[in-house]
Amino acid sequence: GGRVALSFAMLRAILVAAAAASASAFAPAALPTRAARSSVQGLKMQDRSYAVPFLSRPPALDGTMAGDVGFDPLGFSNYFDLKWLREAELKHGRVCMLGTLGFLVQEKFQLPLPGFGEKLPIEAFFTVPTGGLWQIFFTLGAIEVLSNNGKITPGDMFSDGRAPGDLGFDPLNLSSDESALRRFELAELKHGRLAMIGLGGMLHQQLLTKQPTLEQLANFQPLQ
Repeated sequence: GGRVALSFAMLRAILVAAAAASASAFAPAALPTRAARSSVQGLKMQDRSYAVPFLSRPPALDGTMAGDVGFDPLGFSNYFDLKWLREAELKHGRVCMLGTLGFLVQEKFQLPLPGFGEKLPIEAFFTVPTGGLWQIFFTLGAIEVLSNNGKITPGDMFSDGRAPGDLGFDPLNLSSDESALRRFELAELKHGRLAMIGLGGMLHQQLLTKQPTLEQLANFQPLQ
């Protein structure tokens, strides 16, 4: 009799345990803690572009380069060497910084030579003698080739370990201070990006209004 009672007790315990296990499978999971939720949200934000939050962050743009805010909506960094893209960005920015200054200076000062008296830069391009344009073309080509020791393709441009945009030009020795160098790198990049936008704006303004930039600011005339 005792043995039968013990068997019933064991059976009852097994049934209760099985029922509890089955119920726990359908019970709602415990809510994540605040720390866990923050961690998940942080991981999600890391996967998003800082510049364009509704787009995914390109894998190559990990924030290690100066000025990298994950802006690459067309996905160029997925197909081209990131160093080569940065080199191109820096060169375009430097050209546009010089071009912006040139647009403003040309309006106020012209060389006292035949063909150089046009104060509207977009018109001056067509009045400059052909020989002067060829001089500019060959000078820029020589700088491009010589500054890279003849290495101008994405495959060999940085084979010697050169950093993008580093042409060894530092007459003020700004690179002697590492922290200052990082600061100047970011400043140059931001100024270059702003100049690319600004020069594009001035170019279109002059094409539409046929007025130099400073004159148009001082004497605004709507489009006819």
